[in-house]
Amino acid sequence: MKILHVEEHGVSLEEVHEVTRFHAKILHPKFSLISVILRILSLNIDVHCDVVLYMAVKRSTVISRLYLLLRNSSQKEAVQEREKGQLSQGYSEFLLSSPNGSLKLNNWFALKNPLSTSINPEKIQLLPADTTPSCCQMIMRNTGVDIEMELIGEDERTVWKSVVSKDLYSKDSHPTTLTLPGIPAEEFLKKHRAILIQGVKNTMPIADDLSSKSMIGDEEYSRIKAETTEQDRMRELLRSVLPKGPEVTGACLKALIEHEHHLVKYLSESST
Repeated sequence: MKILHVEEHGVSLEEVHEVTRFHAKILHPKFSLISVILRILSLNIDVHCDVVLYMAVKRSTVISRLYLLLRNSSQKEAVQEREKGQLSQGYSEFLLSSPNGSLKLNNWFALKNPLSTSINPEKIQLLPADTTPSCCQMIMRNTGVDIEMELIGEDERTVWKSVVSKDLYSKDSHPTTLTLPGIPAEEFLKKHRAILIQGVKNTMPIADDLSSKSMIGDEEYSRIKAETTEQDRMRELLRSVLPKGPEVTGACLKALIEHEHHLVKYLSESST
C-alpha cells in the first residue's frame, strides 16, 4: 500500500509500513525541498499594505468592515466588487492611513476599538495577493465620537493606528450640498494643493469625470493613470488642470466635491 501525497509543486508516493484500523504509519516520509523552502519564505516575507474601511450608520448603530490589503495588488478591486452592492445601502468606503512599516505576510492581527460592542472575527490575516482578503466586522453605538482603531500583531506590538472623525460618519454632518467660500476654483486648488495631493484617495474617478467632459486629453489621462501612488496621480492631475482656466478648474473642483466630499468640506471650513 502507498499513500499519494499531493502538493502545489507535484505529487509523491509514500511507502506505508503499518496499517491499523484508523491509521497508516510511514517510517520514512519524503519531503519536497522546494515546498519546504517556499513555505519558510512565505512566512517571512515583509510586505506593505493598505487599510480600507466600509462603514454605514444604521439608526443608532455604526457598522463597519475593515480589510487589510496588499499594496499594488488586485485585492482592492476584489473588495470593491464584493462591496459594490453595499454602497447603495448607505455604506461608504474609506482608505485609511497605512501601517508605518512593513508587515509579515500570513500573520494575524487583532483589531481593537475601545468603543466597539462586537468585532467578528477578532483577528484579521494578511493574505497573499492571489487570495481573497478577509475582513473584520465591527459594530459600535453611534455616540457621535471619533472612532479609534488599532491592529495588534502576534508579538503584542501595535502595528497600525487610525482615527475616523465623527464628522466623516455622522449622518448629521453629511449635507447633500456644499457651500464653498467665495474664491475661484483655481485659487482654491492652488491654495490647498499640498493637502489635496496628500489627502485625495479617489484620483482616477475624478480624472474619469474630467476626461468624459474633454477637460483633459488622452495623453494627460494616461500620464495620471500611469502613476503608481495616489499622491503622484493627484499631483499630475493638478499639473494638467491648473493652467487651463476657470472652466476646467471649476469642473475639477466639482468632481472633487462629488468624490472627496469630506476633504473638500474640511478645506472649505478651514478657509473661512
